[in-house]
Amino acid sequence: MNQLFFGDNLDVLRESIKDENIDLIYLDPPFNSKANYNILFKTPNGHGSDAQITAFEDTWHWGEQAEREFDEILHQEKTQVAEMIRAFRQFLGVNDVMAYLTMMTNRLIELHRVLKPTGSLYLHCDPTASHYLKIILDTILGHVNFRNEIIWAYRGGGSSKKDFGKRHDVIFRYSKSDKYIFYPDDVRIPYQAEGINRTDDAMWGKHKGTDKVYKPHPLGKIPEDWWPINILNANDPERLGYPTQKPLALLERIIKSSSKEGDWVLDPFCGCGTAIAAAQKYNRHWIGIDITHLAISLIEKRLKDSFIDVEYEVHGTPKDIDGARDLAKRDKYQFQWWACSLVNAQPYMGKKKGSDTGIDGLIFFQDDQSIAKKIIVSVKGGERIGVSMIRDLGHVIEREKAVIGLFITLYEPTRPMKEEAANAGFYTSPISGMNFPKIQILSIENLMNGSEYPRYPDLSRGGLTFKKAKREIKKGKNEAWF
Repeated sequence: MNQLFFGDNLDVLRESIKDENIDLIYLDPPFNSKANYNILFKTPNGHGSDAQITAFEDTWHWGEQAEREFDEILHQEKTQVAEMIRAFRQFLGVNDVMAYLTMMTNRLIELHRVLKPTGSLYLHCDPTASHYLKIILDTILGHVNFRNEIIWAYRGGGSSKKDFGKRHDVIFRYSKSDKYIFYPDDVRIPYQAEGINRTDDAMWGKHKGTDKVYKPHPLGKIPEDWWPINILNANDPERLGYPTQKPLALLERIIKSSSKEGDWVLDPFCGCGTAIAAAQKYNRHWIGIDITHLAISLIEKRLKDSFIDVEYEVHGTPKDIDGARDLAKRDKYQFQWWACSLVNAQPYMGKKKGSDTGIDGLIFFQDDQSIAKKIIVSVKGGERIGVSMIRDLGHVIEREKAVIGLFITLYEPTRPMKEEAANAGFYTSPISGMNFPKIQILSIENLMNGSEYPRYPDLSRGGLTFKKAKREIKKGKNEAWF
């Protein structure tokens, strides 16, 4: 069964993945010490684009966790890795780059452990730290197992007057041993795709010193280590709004060339799930890991949009009310993001500093020919809830010109709260004339067991709140339409 894990990938690797169990690893670890990564959700016409959330706030800073992981590396059994990381620290000092390299080293040790002897690892990075990561990979996987430095080249907007334009990423390809599998014929590309416009008799010739005639392969050429694959532009139908989202064509090439049907593919920084989607499309088993509930929720939605009968298990997310309470105590933002996913709402503004807006999530819907209408979601994970919170939600609904408010609570609402919600009245849908409570109180427990759900009309069936992934055609020996 395919697996999706919420949590620190170091913990998941150590606790849940056996030795030499994975055929292919792809990882694209985030590193940008001066930027946050925002999810930009779909915003219907007539509404501002302020519904954003920090999905990954760069945490690769030197601190207690980095120091603890550095000490772990010094005391693990691979002495050459310990010497390497010690030299890095002496050279770089204690800073964000050193924290990043320390945490990546620890994770690459575990990824090497879980990789099969016939397996391959692809590490995707930009030139900021690629030279350091190459040394780490050489030390852990062995320089003799280095296979390619792939240059992913792409076009982009804008230019610099002080530098040549930065228009490529680096992907390091390593094998676990010299017995690795590789299927280059499965990723042949048309000659014309890389500017070779002649495939006629003029290209034919003889192998040097022989009479053997060679000619262009009818299915095209095997790609070299320079891949001109365009990035996803803002209007690309494949784009889901994730700023670091990679094109599906890039991951398809990796997965088809270095795995076969039924193999296990692992992405320990799975983000919006492009590697997982490619693995599912080509009949591979997969494991995805991410450290935010938001990413897990988006991946689940992407899979359900793209594949009708996809099957997988989710680990690390609350399965019952006790799990929900535990999450609320540990991290209120993760709890809010997860609670919003229960009602298919966009999380709102994330960890934005400043006064509380009273909004934790947004839902957009449409029930006539006018602009999309808005639902406010307020999430409460504490025990101290009362009628004043319902009144506050009513004020927020009015201020934001919304039509409905959802009050999601971890603990049982009081009778006065229910009465106050009832006093708010109804929203009447113009298309059907049906009435819907203007303030709806929903408990986490009842949302989880399916006895409660948000009530509102929606002709778009959720299409205004999230960008919808396209339906994929599953590929394989026995092709089927999905």
